[in-house]
Amino acid sequence: MNAKTRSTSPVTLVRAVSVLALGAALGLGQVAPLAAQDTAVTPEVDAPTTADAPDATRPLTFADLAEQVSPAVVNITTSTMVSAPAGPQGMVPEGSPFEEFFRDFQNRGDDAPRRSSALGSGFVISDDGYVVTNNHVIDGADEINIEFFSGKTLVAEVVGTDASTDIALLKVEAEDLPHVEFGDSTAEGARVGDWVMAMGNPLGQGFSVSAGIVSARGRALSGTYDDYIQTDAAINRGNSGGPLFNMSGEVIGVNTAILSPNGGSIGIGFAMSSDVVTEVVAQLQEFGETRRGWLGVRIQDVTPDMVEAIEGLDGTRGALVTDVPEGPAMEAGMEAGDVILSFDGRAVPDTRELVRMVGRAPVGEEVPVEVLREGEMVELAVKLGRREEAESAVPASAQGSGDGAETEMFGLSLSEMTPELREQLELPEDAEGLVVTDVDPASDAAEKGLAAGDVITEAGQQPVASVADFDSRIEAAREAGRKSLLLLVRRAGDPRFVALGLEEAE
Repeated sequence: MNAKTRSTSPVTLVRAVSVLALGAALGLGQVAPLAAQDTAVTPEVDAPTTADAPDATRPLTFADLAEQVSPAVVNITTSTMVSAPAGPQGMVPEGSPFEEFFRDFQNRGDDAPRRSSALGSGFVISDDGYVVTNNHVIDGADEINIEFFSGKTLVAEVVGTDASTDIALLKVEAEDLPHVEFGDSTAEGARVGDWVMAMGNPLGQGFSVSAGIVSARGRALSGTYDDYIQTDAAINRGNSGGPLFNMSGEVIGVNTAILSPNGGSIGIGFAMSSDVVTEVVAQLQEFGETRRGWLGVRIQDVTPDMVEAIEGLDGTRGALVTDVPEGPAMEAGMEAGDVILSFDGRAVPDTRELVRMVGRAPVGEEVPVEVLREGEMVELAVKLGRREEAESAVPASAQGSGDGAETEMFGLSLSEMTPELREQLELPEDAEGLVVTDVDPASDAAEKGLAAGDVITEAGQQPVASVADFDSRIEAAREAGRKSLLLLVRRAGDPRFVALGLEEAE
C-alpha cells in the first residue's frame, strides 16, 4: 500500500503458524525476559477481583481495570521506505510492443521510493520510557512513533530485539510515565479458567479492550523458547505486541498469534508468557541483545520403549544425549548415551524444558549437571558457552573398522562399513559402524523410522564397528535380562537413539 496505514496483526495460523510481517499487517510477536518493575501502575486504582462479583465467579465489570492500565498501553506506528517497482514487473513479456506503454502507465513519472506505514501495540514498563512490543511490529522500520492513551506522540528508538521470541524493547525520552508491571504467568499465577483482559490497537481502530479467560497454558507453536498462554479474549490485526492482563492489572502475556482460517479472531489466541518475556527484556535492557546459555549437546526425549533398555532409568524423564560435539559439554566429560536428569539442581523432565533451563542460565557460569551413565549417576560441572556464538556442531565418528561382513537382525539388513559405502553415503573417511542396506517393512525397526542408508554407530551405548561387535552387544543385553537394545543411529550426520526389542533379534 502506498502511503497508507496498515495494521499489524497477531500472528495468524491458517492451517499452520505464521507471523504476519510488520509493514504488511499488524502481526503478533513474542517476548522474553525482564524483571518486574518496582513502581506500581499510575494512577493507582484498586483492581477488581472475582470476589467483587455477585456470584464470586466473574468480575462485575472490567471498567476499573481498563481505566487503571490504559495510560500504560500504547499504539505503535512505524514508517518504512519502500522502493518502487522499476517497470512492468511481469505485467507483459519482456520485449513486448506494449512494454513501454505499461511502463509509462505504471510509473507516470513517480518511480521514487515510497513510504509505507504499519500499526501495532505495546506497553510501557518503566516511568522513564521503556516500551515492550513484538519484534515483527518494528522490524525494518525507519521511524517508530508511540501514541499514548492521552493522544501524546513520541518518537521511539530500538534498544534491542530478539527474533527467537519476537520481542523488541523500545525507548522514548520521557519522565514519570504511567507504566505496568509483569505478573506471574506460572501455573500458580495464571490458572486455566482465570479471567484475562487484552488491550491494543485492533485493525487500526485505536485503543480497545477485550476480555476472556486463560484457555490453556504451555502452548508451543514453532519456536525453541515458546511458552504461550492460550486465551479466548479477542485478538485481531493490530493487537501485535499488546499486553494480556490478569485481574490485578499485571501483564502475564504479550499477544502474539491467533489460530484462524480467515485472519480474524475465532477465540483461539496466543500470548507469550511473562515468564519468558521478563527474562528477554532484562537482557535487552542490560546488553541490547540476548545472551543465552549453551550446553553443546544434541538431545532427544526418552521414549517409553527406551526406559527398559537404559540401565538405572525408572521412567520417561530426562534428556538423552545423542551426540557431544566440541563445546562446553565435551570439555566437562559428557558422553553420548548419557541421560541428563538434573541441571543446576533442578530435575529435567524432557528436552524442551532442558533447552529452556540452559537458555536462561548465565553465560560463562559453571553449572552442576547430573547424568545417568551405565546405571550410575555422574555429576559434571559444565561451564556454559553462549548460544548466539556457538559454532555448528560437528558429529563425532565412531571408532573401529569393518571388513564388509553382512548380517540380518531386527528386520534389518546390515553391512560393515566399506570404502564404497562411505563414498556412496558421502561419509568421512574415518566413519565406522554398521550400514542399514534394507529394512523389513513389517518390522519394529521400520515402524520406528529406520531406513536404508542409516548408520548404526552404537549398540547398548557401546561403539560398534563390526557384526561381531553387534552380536556381542546383543548377547550382553540378554545376559543382563534386558528386553530391548538401545541403538545410536546416524542419518546424514544427525544422530538419534532407537530402542529395538530383543525378541526381533533372531
